[in-house]
Amino acid sequence: MKKKDIRILLVDDEPDILEIVGYNLSSEGYQVFTAENGAKAIKLAKKNKPHLIILDVMMPEMDGIEACEQIRKVPELEGTIITFLTARGEDYSQMAGFDAGADDYITKPIKPKVLLSKVKALLRRYRSDEKSSDVVNLGDIVINRDEYKIVQNGEEIVLPKKEFELLSLLASKPGKVYKREDILNNVWGNEIVVGGRTIDVHIRKLREKIGDERIKTIKGVGYKFVV
Repeated sequence: MKKKDIRILLVDDEPDILEIVGYNLSSEGYQVFTAENGAKAIKLAKKNKPHLIILDVMMPEMDGIEACEQIRKVPELEGTIITFLTARGEDYSQMAGFDAGADDYITKPIKPKVLLSKVKALLRRYRSDEKSSDVVNLGDIVINRDEYKIVQNGEEIVLPKKEFELLSLLASKPGKVYKREDILNNVWGNEIVVGGRTIDVHIRKLREKIGDERIKTIKGVGYKFVV
């Protein structure tokens, strides 16, 4: 996919952020759309179907957390990558973002070159996901990596992108213990900095949806998938 074909939606209530970040992204050759609040972001996302959404948390009318939750409910936007861009660095804010379905978290202020590097890393993940086209059968659970679909006991389970990638990784080799650092590297990538509690949040959400018995904690080491 060429840069001119990649659509990025930038959402922030600060005009300076929209102008500076938007300019840098456009200068790289990306198609950039901007919105100053969550409500407008949802409308633009449905209309333009962006590959990546860079979303502020604190905004008027509708904040980024609620906007992210609403966007994740739109079927045609299932593959869209969402990263929060915000000055808030507290753990609870990050956890709320991941619970809402965000893929990553970027803290501002951030240098333009660093932001562009992170954007490229996120988009590489998007293109890599497009190439996946296999189906994994694990007893009562079927994982369709091509369609980002989980079916358990005949019923489809909707998972946010990062939860799907985490489950897909663990289930790729049932019984294998994946260390926490390996999970971070495989699911979030070396170029994206996230907190150690990020994995715990996603594991908890997965267990709520597919059952506690399917993912086992190996204390002090990591996690494994049990068939």
